[in-house]
This record gives sequence, C-alpha cells and structure tokens, in this order.
Amino acid sequence: MKLLKDSYDVIVVGAGHAGVEAALAAQRKALKVLLLSMSADQIATMSCNPAVGGLGKSQLAKELDILGGQMARIADQSALQYRVLNARKGPAVRATRVHCDRHEYRQRMKFFVESQEGLYLKQAQVTELLFEGHQLIGLKTKGGQPYYSRQIVITTGTFMNGKAHLGHTSFSAGRAGEAASVGLSDFLSSIGLRIRRFKTGTVPRVDARSIDFTKTEEQASDPEASSLSFFTKERRKDLEPAHLTYTNPRTHEIIRQSMDQSPLYSGMIESRGPRYCPSVEDKVLRFPDKDRHQVFLEREGRWTHEVYVGGLSTSLPLDRQEEFLRSIEGLESVEIIRPGYAIEYDYLDSTQLKHNLEVRDVPGLFFAGQVNGTSGYEEAAAQGLMAGINAALRAKGEEAFTLKRAEAYTGVLIDDLVERGTEEPYRMLSSRAEWRLLLREDNVDQRLFPHAKRLGLLSEADLESLESRLSLRQESMARLSKINLKASEHLSLFRSLGLEPPSRPMRFVDYMRRPEFKTEHLGPILEALEEGFELSDMDWTQILTDLKYSGYVKQAETQIHQMDRMERMKIPEALNFGEIKGLPIEAIESLSKNRPRSFFEAKRLQGLTPASLQVLALYIQRERKNHACQKA
Repeated sequence: MKLLKDSYDVIVVGAGHAGVEAALAAQRKALKVLLLSMSADQIATMSCNPAVGGLGKSQLAKELDILGGQMARIADQSALQYRVLNARKGPAVRATRVHCDRHEYRQRMKFFVESQEGLYLKQAQVTELLFEGHQLIGLKTKGGQPYYSRQIVITTGTFMNGKAHLGHTSFSAGRAGEAASVGLSDFLSSIGLRIRRFKTGTVPRVDARSIDFTKTEEQASDPEASSLSFFTKERRKDLEPAHLTYTNPRTHEIIRQSMDQSPLYSGMIESRGPRYCPSVEDKVLRFPDKDRHQVFLEREGRWTHEVYVGGLSTSLPLDRQEEFLRSIEGLESVEIIRPGYAIEYDYLDSTQLKHNLEVRDVPGLFFAGQVNGTSGYEEAAAQGLMAGINAALRAKGEEAFTLKRAEAYTGVLIDDLVERGTEEPYRMLSSRAEWRLLLREDNVDQRLFPHAKRLGLLSEADLESLESRLSLRQESMARLSKINLKASEHLSLFRSLGLEPPSRPMRFVDYMRRPEFKTEHLGPILEALEEGFELSDMDWTQILTDLKYSGYVKQAETQIHQMDRMERMKIPEALNFGEIKGLPIEAIESLSKNRPRSFFEAKRLQGLTPASLQVLALYIQRERKNHACQKA
C-alpha cells in the first residue's frame, strides 16, 4: 500500500475501555495510531457500574497494569472507595475493587489519550472496511471519509445495531442517549463473518438528595486495601462510603405483577443475557424463596448527586421502576434521574479469531472487547491491550504475543473465547482459571515482568521500579531463609501475639508457613529478632502466600507440565465416554458427539473444561497402564 494522506500504522474503531487500551498499546510501540469514536466526549465511559476490579476482574486490571495498560492507574486517580472482596477466603480468590468517580475517570482517560504524541483521536462512525483484492487496506466512515491502514482493531462494544428497551418501548441506541452504530455489522456479515446477538442491561440512577441514608448500612472504604496499580505511589485521601439496603417481599411482589410489561418476558427480547449479572426480574423469578436481595448505593462522582443502584438491573417501564424502588427501605421518596434499560447488540462469534485476536480469514483485522461477546470493563480492556499489542507487532513485522492459561487470567479469557466461544455474555470468574493459585492478584508483577520488559510498553522509570521491587523481594526472601528461631527465645512475645512458640529450633520461614501466622505478626517478631526489612504490605503478603502455598504451587506447576504433554495424547477411537466416573454430562455429550482423536482436538470442544480434560487424561492413562500389566 502506498503511503497515502490519512494513512496510519494502526486504526482503532471505538474508544471504550478496549479501544483506548488498544490505541495506547500501539502508540507506545512508536507507531502512528488513529482512534475513531462516534463521540469524542465519551472516552472510556463507564456505562454500567462505576467501578474497576472485583472478583476475577482485579487480576485482569493488574495484569493490564504490569504489561503497560492505563486502566488501573486512572482508577486509582479517580477513586472514591476501595474494598477487598473475599478477604476471609484463600489468596487465589481475593480481589480489590475500586469504586470510581465515573466522570473523573472518563475525563482523565480522555485527556491522557489526547496528550499522547502520535495518537490521533477523531470523531466518526465507521460503516465499512476497504480491501485491495483480499488485502485489508483501510476503512470508510459514514461521511464517506477513507482512512488507510493494514491493521484495524474493532472495539465497538454494544453499539453495533444496538437497540434499547424500556418496558414496551424500544429504540435504536448504542447506549442511552447515544446513537447505535449502523452499517458496520451488516458489512462484516457481507464478508463472511459470523455475527450474533446478545442482550445486557443496566440499573436506574437516582438522586442522592431523595435517599434517606440513615435507613441504610454504611460501607466505609477498606483501609487494608492496596492500590489497584502497582505504580500508584499514594492513595487518595478524599474517599467516601457506599451504602447498602435490601429489597423485600413487597418489592418482589411489585416486580412479579409487572412481568407482562418486561421486554425480557414479553418476547420483545429474544437474545441471551448475562447469567452472572441477572436483572432484578430474573432474580425474583429464579429465586422465589429469597426474601431479599442486596442493593448497593454508590455515588457516580464527587460533583454529581447521581447514585448508582447496584443489583437492580431492569428494563421495566419507568413507573414500575419508580414503584418498586420506593418499596425499598431508604428509597421511599426516591427520584429517578435515569431509568434502567436493556440493550440488544451484535457481536462477533469469537471462535473466528486467533489467539492474537486477529480474524483467521481476514489478516490484519482484530476484534477486542464486548464486541467479542464479553461483559465488563476489565475483560474489554485486557482484550484491547492484547489486540493493540498484536496489531502493532504485525505492523512492525514481528511475531505475535499471546499469554497461556497458566500465565495470566488474560490468557484464560482469550483462550476461552477463541477455543470455546460463548453462548452468553462472558464474565471472568476465578473458577474459570484452573491455575488460579498461580494467578493471584498479589503476584502479577512477578509472573508478568519478563513479558513487560520484552514488550517495552512501560517507561524506563516504571521498569526500573518493578525490577528493583522484585530484586528487593528476592533478597528479602533469601535473608528470611537464614533466620533461625530457638525454642527458648521470646516465649512471651509469641504468646502475646496468640501464637504457639516453636517447640524446637527451626527456620523462621518454616514457622511462617503455619496456618495461624499472619502478616501482622511479622513486625513485632522481626523487631525482637533485630531484623529490619524495607518491604511493603503487598510484598509481605506475597512472600507469606508463596511460603504457605509452596507445596500446592509446585503441584500445580507439575500438573501444567503434564497438561502440556497431555495435549499430544491420542484418544482411543472406541472409548465409551459414559463409563468415565467424574466426567460431567455436558462433557460426555460433547465428546460422544464429536469423537475427538486427540486432546488437542478435545480441548477445543464446547463443554470441555480443563478439569474435565484432566479426568479424561487420568482415565486413559490408567486404562493403558492396566492394559500393559495384562499383557505382561
């Protein structure tokens, strides 16, 4: 392609959470990048809940952070509150959640994007792609303007043929108050791509001045929570509480009586919605025995009275929404600023993608974010970063970059989308990551630093900071290993901390492995031992977790190597999958129907989880061993 006016190394279509990360990643590879948005004001808009992180999601945000993404930093800069979720559970499923000022988040991200040299933000709607023979060479906007590039990343979110529903009223929209993207979806279908349709929804936003907060439970920011970004030096001090209230039997009765006015149950909406983020209508019908459901009240920002009513996603008519909201304690006089609504939109069947998020049959065309059938800002941003990196690498003629399931939640996310696809909006859950003990949020820097260094998206200062921190942690671990405890020393100190003193001489790191030993015990004991360390609470948490779970980690690493070998294993043609104990019915049906010849083929089937594959592998290995013994 000749160098033309309006020619770029990479073009990104859509400036939501996926789009901005894709554009920034490509720009950081020293390329000329064009970012097109239907509205130049709506950059990285939080369409739904005003938060980043959470269960199965903070890992994605932190992985993004280490590899060079911007989401976690902006979340910290616009933070209203921090929470640690699953704090009482194991480290593999703990998660940080940052409640943000959604307006400040958008404004900070917009300004950051606009400030990057070589990154050009323009307002336009894309309707078609341009080809020279079979070679992708650019795109054309609704206004007829062509822009040229051999690398294009599509990140249109819920905007392709978007249709919003409020009661029995429906209208074209990509988001409430914003137009849908019309034309691009039909063009993609015309070139042979499989386009499907999903549904999602959002909650009402209400006026804080109409809420009686004295009737709700206050949820203060968690002082123990760490920043979401590894590069945030200091957390904001002006944090605010959220509030909690509950639905009740009266609320549920109003909703049940209004079902005939719900587009979800009247047949107006036929596409599939997210199972793990159900509407309040779904909750009431699916869980009839529950007397109440949680309702989270979170400010949308510091300079607005709007409050996000978490847990009450709905598409009932405005009057019905008002009635059931006013049946909730604390909301008796509530005024709705924006009603909740449902939205249907087109998305790409993600099994058409390679692991670098490039379309198999259209070289140079990448897809990322909600347009791939996912839900959530973090899922979108993680895909955006990976697509942006790979579009840039392709532009430079370099090898694609991918992450394995055992390396990152991002690797799990993309592998699930590419190999299995999704029949409902895909949400990242810790249960999807079979190696989640290795993929904790506290060890992201350690496991992804080599990739971060090779990719070069981080500044020299950030890389040096990371390297210094990792080196200090390793040196500290080596020093800890040399500290020995004597049975007769500091007995009163251990007992005052509620700990059983060592009954024999032992290494301190072995004592630290005890279940009752916590990070708060380190300070007094190390002070008594006259040992000083310059480690953060997060560093100590990682060291302690690594020590306590070292046996499980080694076991998991062994299983990973076994899985790598297992992919090459052949599956006997006459195998009766129904005889295998511990194999789920869904897996049996899929295996029996498709009859894969190897684990490489089985891995790509719907209904086959990594756990199911392990059960199958153990069965085949056992049968082969029994057969060999019989022959002998």
